[in-house]
Amino acid sequence: MPQELTAEQAAARLTPADTLGIPLGPGQPPAFLRALGEREDWTDLRVFGALLAVMTDLFTREGVHYRSGFYGPLERALLGAGARVEFAPADFRRFGPLLERQCPRVMTTVAAPPDGDGWCSLSLHAGGTIDELRRAGADPDRLLVVEVSEAYPRTFGLGEQHRHALHVDEIDILVASSDAPLELPGGDAEPSDADQAIAKHAVGFISPGATLQVGIGSIPNQIATLLAEGDGGDYGLHSEMFTDGCMKLHRAGKISNARKGQYDGVSVTTFAFGSKDLYAWLDGNTDVAFLPVEIVNSPEVIAANDGMISINGALAIDVQGQVVADTINGDQFSGIGGAEDFVAGAGLEVSDRSLICLPATYTKDDELRSRIVPAFGPGALITTPRHHVDVIVTEYGVAELEGLTVRERGEALAAIAHPKFRDELLAASEGTSA
Repeated sequence: MPQELTAEQAAARLTPADTLGIPLGPGQPPAFLRALGEREDWTDLRVFGALLAVMTDLFTREGVHYRSGFYGPLERALLGAGARVEFAPADFRRFGPLLERQCPRVMTTVAAPPDGDGWCSLSLHAGGTIDELRRAGADPDRLLVVEVSEAYPRTFGLGEQHRHALHVDEIDILVASSDAPLELPGGDAEPSDADQAIAKHAVGFISPGATLQVGIGSIPNQIATLLAEGDGGDYGLHSEMFTDGCMKLHRAGKISNARKGQYDGVSVTTFAFGSKDLYAWLDGNTDVAFLPVEIVNSPEVIAANDGMISINGALAIDVQGQVVADTINGDQFSGIGGAEDFVAGAGLEVSDRSLICLPATYTKDDELRSRIVPAFGPGALITTPRHHVDVIVTEYGVAELEGLTVRERGEALAAIAHPKFRDELLAASEGTSA
């Protein structure tokens, strides 16, 4: 049986020079991380994680080094404040093997309290940490700290092989808290005219019975709204992230998961992030299966879904079709996540489609600028190579790039750019090798 300690007592079990592994985002234990942040005696604490979802002073302390596989607002704020945060380029599917290689002495996660049989549901995150959590719990030289809170929903995996839970007998230290998961703002934000236009173009690719992967943000949310209000249905869900938009489709009766061809009967995801309403809806809900990221984001598994439609975003694209989705002017903004896996997976079957959606322009220093550019400058970091890209969607229309020559790609992209920039883009496409 585990020791039952307060968050402060558990935090005291780490040495000033130690290693700590934490899950991505909603799997992070709030009270435990805050308690670690109260300590000021760190000399060399190295933390491995991604997408911070807990406000803590830990990463501002001298002697603390944080290696992140995905930047969110908290990472960007820490960087701006001079914290020791570094980016480790990797897609989400590689987080597990990388964590195994790093082998942190201490592993931690948040979970729902144990049920009558001693199982603690891993709640909002399956991701890439479950194997390392279990290895830490089984190793007498390592430490597994699990924070449990009634505020976290009890969710489920699939069968005995993917239970999506830890048993109390595997846990070294159990920390009870009353903390609730971080809520993401903006789920009810009014979509812009561009968002609505992009969503209308995108839903034209989604036939009844399609299997969907949708990300987060105003465009995916508007796509979910249009599908929920539309005539189609009988959809399946196989999505890295489960959002309020996914819940909206379920509530509208549009999700049957009957025609996916695999994992029929359940929506498949690896983590959930959204509103308090979403978390309450997920509690005890067996319609959603949380599976490890190496399954959910496997291109072969993605391709095995019938009628797979992946929907992702981007920051910029050039006339060759190269996509930048996680950096701005060479500076890290977010991360690779699962976008590339879903683009690649949907490209393995002729009937599947991969949509990359982005507004045609943005404004900087009061100047209108195009997100579709003739070429990327020095230092640009490509997220998705041109040979994986299928469909680009802006508010001005759709460019289906797969199978086109380089020149034809440039012409197609110019046609969906803001009119102010089309001549420049057409001239650039004429200069490419056809």
